Amino acid sequence: MKKMLLLKYLTATTLGWLSGTAAFAQSPLPVYLDENEPLEVRVTDALSRLTLEEKVALCHAQSKFSSKGVARLGIPELWMSDGPHGVREEILWDSWGAAGWTNDSCTAFPALTALAATFDPEMAYLYGKAVGEEARYRNKNVLLGPGVNIYRIPLNGRNFEYLGEDPYLASVMVVPYIRGVQENGVAACIKHFALNNQETDRGGVDVEVSDRALREIYLPAFRAAVVEGGVWSLMGAYNRYRGQHCCHNAVLLNDILKGEWRFDGAVISDWSGTHSTLEAAENGLDIEMGTGTDGLTRNTTNAYDSYYLAQPYLQMLREGKANLKTLDDKARRVLRLIFRTAMNRNRPWGSLATEAHADAGRRIAEAGNVLLKNEGNLLPLETGRIRSVAVVGENAVRGLTHAGGSSELKVKREVSPLEGIRNRFGKTVKITHTLGYASGPSSYGRVNPSPLDADSLRREAVKRAREADMVLFVGGLNKNHGQDCEGGDRESYDLPFGQNELIEALRDANPNVVVMLVSGNAVAMPWIDRIPAVVQAWYGGSEAGNAIASVLSGDVNPSGKLPFTFPVRLEDNGAFAGGSLSYPGENHRQVYAEDILVGYRWHDTKGIPPLFPFGHGLSYTTFDYGAPVLEQPIVYGTCDTIRLGFTLENTGKRAGAEAVQLYVGKPDSSVFRAEKELKAFCKVFLRPGEKKRIALTVPVASLAYYHEGLKDWLVEGGDYLLSLSASSGDIRHRIPVEISLPVADGTGLDFETETLSLTELSKKPTE
Repeated sequence: MKKMLLLKYLTATTLGWLSGTAAFAQSPLPVYLDENEPLEVRVTDALSRLTLEEKVALCHAQSKFSSKGVARLGIPELWMSDGPHGVREEILWDSWGAAGWTNDSCTAFPALTALAATFDPEMAYLYGKAVGEEARYRNKNVLLGPGVNIYRIPLNGRNFEYLGEDPYLASVMVVPYIRGVQENGVAACIKHFALNNQETDRGGVDVEVSDRALREIYLPAFRAAVVEGGVWSLMGAYNRYRGQHCCHNAVLLNDILKGEWRFDGAVISDWSGTHSTLEAAENGLDIEMGTGTDGLTRNTTNAYDSYYLAQPYLQMLREGKANLKTLDDKARRVLRLIFRTAMNRNRPWGSLATEAHADAGRRIAEAGNVLLKNEGNLLPLETGRIRSVAVVGENAVRGLTHAGGSSELKVKREVSPLEGIRNRFGKTVKITHTLGYASGPSSYGRVNPSPLDADSLRREAVKRAREADMVLFVGGLNKNHGQDCEGGDRESYDLPFGQNELIEALRDANPNVVVMLVSGNAVAMPWIDRIPAVVQAWYGGSEAGNAIASVLSGDVNPSGKLPFTFPVRLEDNGAFAGGSLSYPGENHRQVYAEDILVGYRWHDTKGIPPLFPFGHGLSYTTFDYGAPVLEQPIVYGTCDTIRLGFTLENTGKRAGAEAVQLYVGKPDSSVFRAEKELKAFCKVFLRPGEKKRIALTVPVASLAYYHEGLKDWLVEGGDYLLSLSASSGDIRHRIPVEISLPVADGTGLDFETETLSLTELSKKPTE
């Protein structure tokens, strides 16, 4: 062992002598500090040894998905991979072309909309841990995900990559995901910061949003990722805010992220999201990736040296036009990221495409499937009363892991819905399949028409429907351009490729129709009153088909809840109701006209009934919500919590889980508010006849609103209304509560029914 260490030292030293560089003479090879030394001590030591040129080199890409380390000092590169649903295949150094490796097939995990629909933080941790293990095995240091941009409108092409419309739900779910990833020595990269809520004009649109909506709706999940999740990296967004691109935005990155939230990680640009050397230098960007000199759109000699944060930045520093202290902060953050990942000797080895990962993906998909409707208990499918099933739909057989933009994956296996259905029912039930409709092949940035005749496909499907006992229609969207795909929004709220007409025709031929929707977005359902059973199945990843079959059969009782609202019409959506300036914007300008009323907040407050409400999801069993009681006195300080206790009972004949939700509203608020907002939830599994005592807690501080004039969070005293619910539209119990707030004056506490500043309270002593 001593000989090996000596050889390593001599080799490194000899290489340094042979280099003959002035930089080496100025900064010898590091005396590697004890790895038990605090991280900041080691980072500071490394930073002190870097030259100006080496610091700048840390701040930009060296290839499509990597950035430099410092070879002279043995500091390794950073390697990144697209996520968050799996680890993307290897691509070429300087283009988007596949590298053609044979050992980079991964597990595709369900899309994040499916994860959000579980309403289960344990599933979020399982997800993060598994995908982190795959990233670690592939020697990736940064996984570019998860995404927490808020679901504002059901046309956004990337909604399937995010955690829904509610900031509280997204905040609760993102933290365990991040922890699971980073336990593997792989940095999660929370994205896209911020207000990247559409793909239309994503690189040019300048978003105007109230400070209150920004703070209450669009930032909480990012804050949770930083403050609670301890995320190690963050990706900027393509769009602009207050005239500056978000990848180098002074307000978002300097003031809020690194100032208020004290983020100590590295900010990474979205690919080609950087537009200015001066702004990138001064406004919080740490690593520039994917700028147009990387072989994609144009190229030059030494292309990566032409990045905004490369030679142009170095020149500004040499001329005194850029701040050296700011450069040191960038280099320190990148070094910190490297020490946490590539130089972390305590990292586990990871694993790739294992059965354990397949099982994790299947469990998440099963828990996220949402039973939207089930008239006459058509589901679960009981083989004793069904002899033949006609499976109709292209999504029953189409691969749905390899498209969608940057989230595309090269998978070890993908079980289609048809395969899963045949695996589960094929021995006792006659299963046939026909397309019914067809789209064109997948491609990025354009729509390819199908070469198949739509009328012929429909006629054959109707014929099969007449001959079968039951019809399982598997349709929806398919991650092609203009559907659920990066780079473009949907052009219509309707199902594409004539699916609505096909569903109607199938129903005319056979009353026993189950519609399985595979999508990451809400869709119009003009046929909903005629179809007895509907399941929202999402993009389920490698085990999608087995998960779907488990839910159809009743082997798994569906327990997913919608993480966003399904409006009846697109015009019922708050963002769309604001006109073209609200969506998609006019002349690169966009105003979020709905303000804080996003999703169910809009529908509830405006009295607009949805097709299916946020939090909706049925079960094959039934649950009784016992009468709730407040388990604490009704006088609170901001460090206190409202604690609501009740008994939940499974009153049906099947074991199952229920996602209980608690909403809070303030009817007599002095400021405009939504009718109610989600403030707590929990997932509870019960066997038939089993009861459990449940306690839901709401910190009083979480009831604060953001006051734009004071630039502070204020809690109002007075009367609030708690709604214990099965969804935002299914309220089981309403419980009034009065909150009196302690105001600290330095000598004692006065209880007043007024407002209280959380910032000021934190500065004063209380008793």
